[in-house]
Amino acid sequence: ELKVKIIDRSSLILDIFARRAQTAQAKTQVELAQMQYLLPRLRGLWTHLERQRGGIGMRGPGEKEIETDRRIVRDKIARLKKQLEKIDQQNETQRKTRGDLIRVALVGYTNVGKSTIMNLLTKSDVFAENKLFATLDTTVRKVAFDRTPFLLSDTVGFIRKLPHHLVESFKSTLDEVRESDILLHVVDLAHPQHEDHIRTVNETLKELEALEKPTLMVFNKIDLYRERNYDLYLEDDVKEEIEVGLKQRLEAQFDQESVLVSAITKENIETLRSKMMEMVKGQYHIRYPYIAKQW
Repeated sequence: ELKVKIIDRSSLILDIFARRAQTAQAKTQVELAQMQYLLPRLRGLWTHLERQRGGIGMRGPGEKEIETDRRIVRDKIARLKKQLEKIDQQNETQRKTRGDLIRVALVGYTNVGKSTIMNLLTKSDVFAENKLFATLDTTVRKVAFDRTPFLLSDTVGFIRKLPHHLVESFKSTLDEVRESDILLHVVDLAHPQHEDHIRTVNETLKELEALEKPTLMVFNKIDLYRERNYDLYLEDDVKEEIEVGLKQRLEAQFDQESVLVSAITKENIETLRSKMMEMVKGQYHIRYPYIAKQW
């Protein structure tokens, strides 16, 4: 009736992923997810041939076509899985060559400002834009605060009810989260459903067996939160009181230390740096209790 292509939520997410994929790994992962999504949905694509009944056994051309297509898709899935295995091995080798540095991973819902924070902390130019899934590939940078080096990685954003085959395909990208020592959980405080986003991210982290890692919650976009929620004539001390109360409530609710920042106006970025430094040094003391590191 509408004369337009109808797609479901999973197809939409896959289409967005396909547009954003840049590297060989991301393209292979997206293609694999698309093929796995397509396989059980091939049925019905060849119904226009069903009326052409065959002779023996009454197998119409439509059924033959669908079997051929299934075999092609299965072969392609097997080939893509082999390609991903090869890329995974290369990535594992790369991770091993990074030495004994502490690893910090930025995690969070999609479009909360992880890449912008990454650029601020590392002075690099990771692609960051106000759109869903701008980052599909993990970017790793070596950073040194107060002469103490560590690795900071930017990961793919999570989303509520992420299609299962996408999680499966992106397992290797999410290895960076699994192998990290510290997590920076970035939250878009200005989003009206930020608490749901936190739960979604925590559920995904639980699936990845990474929920128990030392975590610092970074409530980003505090400038936008004020713009959307504060009265124009509200006094500064009242604003401060509201923010302190909000921070305490969220800390108590999710049982994690937090910091309120704005990646755009650079508010509280120094506080974020010092809290990160405390956590990184703490992890070094746990890992090398008897060695005084001289970097």
